[in-house]
Amino acid sequence: MSTHKLSTLQHAAAALALLCVACAAQAGATITIVNGNAPGEGFNDPTPLAPVGGNAGTTLGQQRLIAFQHAADIWASTINSSVPIRVGASFVPLSCTESSAVLGSAGANDIFADFPGAPKPNTWYPSALASKLAGMDQASPDEPHIRARFNSRLGLFPDCLPGSSFYLGLDNKHGDLIDLVSVLLHEMGHGLGFQTFTDAETGEQVENKPSVWDHFLIDNRSNKLWANMSNAERKASAVSGDGLSWNGANVRSAVPFVLAPQSRMAVSGAAAGEASGNYEVGDASFGPALGEPAVSGQLMPVVDQENGSGLACAPLSEANALAVKGNVALVDRGACGFTVKAKNVQDAGARAMVVADNAPGAVTGLGGSDGTIVIPAVRITQQAGVLLKAKLASRSPTASGVVASLGINPDRLAGADQANRILLYTPSEFSRGSSVSHYSTDAKANQLMEPAINGDLTRELKPPRDLSYPLFIDIGW
Repeated sequence: MSTHKLSTLQHAAAALALLCVACAAQAGATITIVNGNAPGEGFNDPTPLAPVGGNAGTTLGQQRLIAFQHAADIWASTINSSVPIRVGASFVPLSCTESSAVLGSAGANDIFADFPGAPKPNTWYPSALASKLAGMDQASPDEPHIRARFNSRLGLFPDCLPGSSFYLGLDNKHGDLIDLVSVLLHEMGHGLGFQTFTDAETGEQVENKPSVWDHFLIDNRSNKLWANMSNAERKASAVSGDGLSWNGANVRSAVPFVLAPQSRMAVSGAAAGEASGNYEVGDASFGPALGEPAVSGQLMPVVDQENGSGLACAPLSEANALAVKGNVALVDRGACGFTVKAKNVQDAGARAMVVADNAPGAVTGLGGSDGTIVIPAVRITQQAGVLLKAKLASRSPTASGVVASLGINPDRLAGADQANRILLYTPSEFSRGSSVSHYSTDAKANQLMEPAINGDLTRELKPPRDLSYPLFIDIGW
């Protein structure tokens, strides 16, 4: 059997300097970090910083490296390989605006097929996994197995998500900042194999060979595996909304112990009319989780803008406070954080908060952290918000006749299909770099390998909290 190699990323022009071995003595793997930054930049940035959250570095570059080592330690103690894994890493300027930013990216540097010990023939494996399965390094000694880049400008410049910089501590006490260790764990997961090498936008396989990933992707409507589909079938599956699931045995057996029942909002009441029924909702990372019995009350909108919307970014007026007291407050997304809105309606006496999105799209959760919030909060789509607001137009100052009950569906697991297989992220509008190679955003609890880093992640990789490790076992780790 001859080994087939394909390079997936361009190599850096300059030689990379080995910085450190990021693994504990008892680890099942050895992960080395290879510094791709020039002097004075990235890992070598000399900007002075005070130690924070167990990170003893005294410069920005040192703290970045220590956080990177810490994340690598977690992966090294989780997976097993006799072949040391090299991560070519750098902090560089990435795409950024005042309101959004690319945090980082990572992936396999090379992919290999038909190497000695390959479990599946004619199948692409990421470099680190191929080396582990072969029992010998499949990559050239001067090449990393994983390439990783992270945003060096995040929160440090006014045009790059100001106020949302990386938290460099090791204790996960990041508050409203973006936890760098969680971001690193996520991106290293991609580099170790949490990705397909098939072009999910076109359905085309690399040299007509499937990725090992594709042997476990199943279209839950046709029950066909991606490895056996046509290009057109894969292309359609990648934008199916909830039509693609993970069929690996290890993940399937763990799903019932990791995923919680699906949240829902049931709308009823004399004034609800055609708006009655069950609504899909996104859960908040703050406040109490939904359960049984449901939290119910009349749905009452906050109105504090000239256009009739309600942002609830300031303490509620007397009229709005009277409306939401003892009821479920309906507010609009925008202008301030979700925790600010929740705190303001809570202070006014609301039993719960529903946030209507301000743009079309699938429902997603509510991010943020505030331990003083004790009411549940959920998010609904813009379309649902428009429908419900129309039914609230004839309300009195204290009653609407539209009842919202926030609870769970005990017969469905959040983020799973009817067969309790976890869903993959396949939004109707294809998102390169995100679609197919992530778990669904509907999963509850939030998973490390969702397309966004949620503030409630615990940095755990295994059940009963997370489904990352079972998937790695499925593909061969």
